[in-house]
Amino acid sequence: MSEQVVDIDRLIDEAERIGVVGSPSSTSELALDVLASAVDKKLVGEFGLFRFRQDGKNHYALGQITEVKLRNVWHEDPTMRSLIRQRGRVDAVSERQDTHQGEMAVSAVFARDGSNYRPSILGTVPATGTPICLVDDRVLDTLLAPYRDQLFYLGRVYGSTPRLPLWFKHFGHGPDGAGEAYHLGIFGKTGSGKSVLAKMILLAYARYPQMAMLVLDPQGEFAKDLRGEPTGEFRLPMNDVLRRLGKPTRVLSVRDLVLDRWELFAQILYESPFFEQLSVPKGENRELACQTLADRLRRAKVRLRDLHTRDAFDKAWQLLGEEQIQKVFYRSESSRARFQSMYAEADPDQFYSAYWGPVTWLFREDRKDAQKVDSLLYQLLVSEEGARPLMVIDLSEEQAREARGDHSFLPLFGGNADVQDQPTMLWNETIQALVVKRLLEGIRSAAEAAYKKSRSLNTLVLMDEAHRLAPREDPENQEKKAVRELLIDAARTTRKYGVGWMFISQTLSSLHRGIVEQLRIFFFGFGLGMGQEFRALSELVGGRSKALDLYQLFRDPHSAFDVASREYSFMTIGPVSPLSFSGTPLFFNVFNRVEEFLEANFGKPNLGRSS
Repeated sequence: MSEQVVDIDRLIDEAERIGVVGSPSSTSELALDVLASAVDKKLVGEFGLFRFRQDGKNHYALGQITEVKLRNVWHEDPTMRSLIRQRGRVDAVSERQDTHQGEMAVSAVFARDGSNYRPSILGTVPATGTPICLVDDRVLDTLLAPYRDQLFYLGRVYGSTPRLPLWFKHFGHGPDGAGEAYHLGIFGKTGSGKSVLAKMILLAYARYPQMAMLVLDPQGEFAKDLRGEPTGEFRLPMNDVLRRLGKPTRVLSVRDLVLDRWELFAQILYESPFFEQLSVPKGENRELACQTLADRLRRAKVRLRDLHTRDAFDKAWQLLGEEQIQKVFYRSESSRARFQSMYAEADPDQFYSAYWGPVTWLFREDRKDAQKVDSLLYQLLVSEEGARPLMVIDLSEEQAREARGDHSFLPLFGGNADVQDQPTMLWNETIQALVVKRLLEGIRSAAEAAYKKSRSLNTLVLMDEAHRLAPREDPENQEKKAVRELLIDAARTTRKYGVGWMFISQTLSSLHRGIVEQLRIFFFGFGLGMGQEFRALSELVGGRSKALDLYQLFRDPHSAFDVASREYSFMTIGPVSPLSFSGTPLFFNVFNRVEEFLEANFGKPNLGRSS
């Protein structure tokens, strides 16, 4: 017998026994009769392991204990209850006649195949009295030895000490590839650890040089980490880890993007105060005015990249003075007269600097280091020179406000400041959605082109604050509706192109069902245990009520006495662990110390730390 097989059997024999298989049991859930020596141990959440024979071979089954029940039949007798009510306890039966029974959901079964172990199923129920022992790191390391290089650790088994082995495979083919793309979802209340978990998962995928990653970052949190400005208490040295992995990284802001669509110009102009100052309020008339002006400028051979010039503005100002154009968006003579009066009184110089410049700023190609969206996506998705990059696009308002030697942010409703003091950029949530829409269209186009050439893009796209961009309820404007439709379509179609998505959301019930239904791997943090959120969670978990009971035991991390004792607990469903190929939910606590995470996955607990 090989040394490896001897090791696993010896480890099982040496492991701590906590109980035996009891009755009634089934192939989906086993009853665990707890031994007297283990009744005072914390068992809920622990991984149990038992050995049994099936088809003439040794099999090893692992599962998480989801519940422990106490029963004393004497205490259930009405006469005895009356006596207990008087005395408090009866020494002959109280405690001595207690029985503890746990419930264990089997998540993985391994069959011994020579010196290796292959996945199997629990096709029979082992005999009552079959010993069940606690799993430790040595047992897991031995069982999963052939896959050691593929494993990644985000934390430890819920409420226990063994590290929970997970695997994050790239979307291509080969020993480390999944062979297809899949979508992930991370859900939980603010402060539940979603962002930290997402950063850890990004580092797991960053191990693969053939895989590209794009982070659309509406809040700027991921960008700060990669700029060397760690956020929160868990200061993950992402730059140092990525550098060690040889993963090229690039952090971009809205200042580094050049927009290249006339319809985007019309939509951003609609959001600006430009027409507001000419007595055209938001609505159908302003929409017609913006579309007409954009169309006429294009016909006049004005290029998008030149829109910021005074010549382009003068041409636009001239067009707005033509009655023929005014009739498109104002049919009544009185409305045109009011517009003409405002137009005649307006100062073109002030309009150019205060309202036209901020709108056209995003279309300028003469900005330092700025690139067109298609060019950036080509570098990310198509270029095959060296290791493929991790690219973060910071779409936060903070970046839009940041000045680089000039005042470069314009609030939605600007004032009448002097020309030289006018900012040179317009930004709000709707414009952010329009930029996201342009990026999504570029990703989809690149994916479709690659698919026609029988090439997989092998790319992960992370979308933070997904519930804001793809809500279940209809958004308030057409631009946000278009973004939602694009995201839903991407979730349904891009998987076959080799593009997977990771959606991060504070809520589960408010994210559009069309996206949730396409997710393959789920992580649920604290905060989904009540009301509408819990109903949505119950639909996904199905009939596994014991798993939901265990999920509801999660504590709010911020209820801990201090930072060091905080527990960030998650329930995960899907093919993310070699211990859950049956689809059973797994529970774990994320590492709450950076050193633990680094040592478990990269072998250097002080990576990125100064001495």
